[in-house]
Amino acid sequence: MRPDAHSWIPAPPFLPHGEWPHPTPIFSEPLFLLESMALRFSPTYYGANIPHGNGAAVVVIPGLLLMDFVLFELYAWLRRIGYRPYYSGIGIAADCPNQLSRDLDATIDRAYADTGRRVHVIGYSLGGVFARSAAVRRPNRISSVITLGTPYRGLVVHRLLLGVSETVREAIRSTNVTAWNECGTSRCQCSFGRSLGRRWPETVRQTAVYSKSDGLVDWRYCLSGKPGVDIEVVGTHLGLPFNASVFAHIAKRLAGHATTSTPTAS
Repeated sequence: MRPDAHSWIPAPPFLPHGEWPHPTPIFSEPLFLLESMALRFSPTYYGANIPHGNGAAVVVIPGLLLMDFVLFELYAWLRRIGYRPYYSGIGIAADCPNQLSRDLDATIDRAYADTGRRVHVIGYSLGGVFARSAAVRRPNRISSVITLGTPYRGLVVHRLLLGVSETVREAIRSTNVTAWNECGTSRCQCSFGRSLGRRWPETVRQTAVYSKSDGLVDWRYCLSGKPGVDIEVVGTHLGLPFNASVFAHIAKRLAGHATTSTPTAS
């Protein structure tokens, strides 16, 4: 089931099923700086023309090798439009996924206790895999999951990113004597690894945001294949947490509004 240049590839609905390099347009990724600047000029950034929140908790999760503060714009914006945002609390996303998922669970439990309501979770890139795992394991505490450029159907990414992922895994195995041999992959038999093959809970609403101009991830592996779930935007992979159209879609989805899959310029 290797990626094909001419068609979208069906795959199991959740389980990441392979890891291959893909010639994504990585040269476009520096344009994320323009997306970040454009965000400040967007009415969405200031809460105009979008539905506002009702105080519900939203946990935001960073991507590979990133820390929570990378999502500061998203965090601050969520607070401005009426939500109660929480950083994931996982530190740097470069440790045993099973341990990181336990740290995330603690944050979700705290957010649930603080608000008395089920929690929304937004995961960027690798963070989206953690978000989906949490929803499968704790559906009674999670209301919705939004993934931003998350290749949860298979790690089909630029060769550079694939190399970074393997380096992180080797570091985990060499420093953590309790780590499984397959730590950091969908084949690991830890509770996190097993969660990736479980059925998606019907009570948790899901949204998968992707960009066909993603320069790090093969966008086809970020899709569920369901029109009501998948949302296309225009932008880079690095720019997804700073993309005005992404913010607009997030506001609509958190409010429970249907949204279109038609791409919107950043």
